[in-house]
Amino acid sequence: MAEQIEMPRVKLGTQGLEVSRLGYGCMGLSGAYGNPVPEEDAIAVIKEAFSKGITFFDTSDAYGPDHANEYLVGKALKQLPREKVQLATKFGVAGYDASGVIVKGSPEYARSCCEASLKVLGVDYIDLYYIHRIDATVPIEYTIGELKKLVNEGKIRYIGLSEASPDTIRRAHAVHPITAIQMDYSLWIRDIEEKIIPLCRELGIGIVPYSPLGRGFFAGKAIVESADPNSSLTSHPRLQGENFEKNKVLYFRIEALAKKHGCTPAQLAIAWVLHQGDDIVPIPGTSKIKNLHSNIGALKVKLTKEDLKEITDAVPINEVAGSRSSNEAFHKITWEFVNTPLPK
Repeated sequence: MAEQIEMPRVKLGTQGLEVSRLGYGCMGLSGAYGNPVPEEDAIAVIKEAFSKGITFFDTSDAYGPDHANEYLVGKALKQLPREKVQLATKFGVAGYDASGVIVKGSPEYARSCCEASLKVLGVDYIDLYYIHRIDATVPIEYTIGELKKLVNEGKIRYIGLSEASPDTIRRAHAVHPITAIQMDYSLWIRDIEEKIIPLCRELGIGIVPYSPLGRGFFAGKAIVESADPNSSLTSHPRLQGENFEKNKVLYFRIEALAKKHGCTPAQLAIAWVLHQGDDIVPIPGTSKIKNLHSNIGALKVKLTKEDLKEITDAVPINEVAGSRSSNEAFHKITWEFVNTPLPK
């Protein structure tokens, strides 16, 4: 049996959403990084997370073919008390074509996706509904206006944005309060620190880091063992060739610091994110119960300001080799590159 750790609860944003201090990202259960996990095993992981105090579960209509991940999460939810779960899902990634990722943010599309997700998940409402990626052709005011209607209808409770620029965040928040911003944030991706985090704090918006372990890099599996050949992680620019060799040095520095703190490198990496503020709720994902227990163990790691500086300094951003995105198509739709037109 894993040691029972008291799971703290925090407010995400200032509109009233309360979540577990650590969330759980469900994407990997549907084969995002390798083969899909058998349904029974996947549901067991979600239930185990809940039994350990994690109540904040993150999915999307784009994870897996035909809503596969939402369908799976919906099945798991049927075995849990719905009112104790904070369910987050997303819309906006509509598929792929020759030009890259198709992003849609029209009001009609937002509504149709919400209705579809409610049906697939088998729920009456979604706690936190994110715009997954920002449509550069639709004024953000129009998309948020429709989500505001869905809030008023009781279909969603809170609104979130993922990979949104400061301008988009500010304009969206003016239409309806934004509860959370989901961003790529970890020891080796810190570009939101300069503008996004201060803006979120000014507006009272929570921050939900995805990939807090740097696509598993700080978990050590890809470093210590040979990576899963079926995993898309092995094709990540930071985990290939010369980049990988350079980045290994950073991993070994974190490994040495983890020994000093009596924890694993993964726990230290998650603890570093947790210590960036109580308004920051990371959502590490895993398909293995032992890794889930390990991730929860990060809550026990206490770090001083000096410790945090030492850990931060061990991974200088200018020494990290390779692009932060696993492919160019997704890189083009991250927050640095996408703004929306003004309403007419």
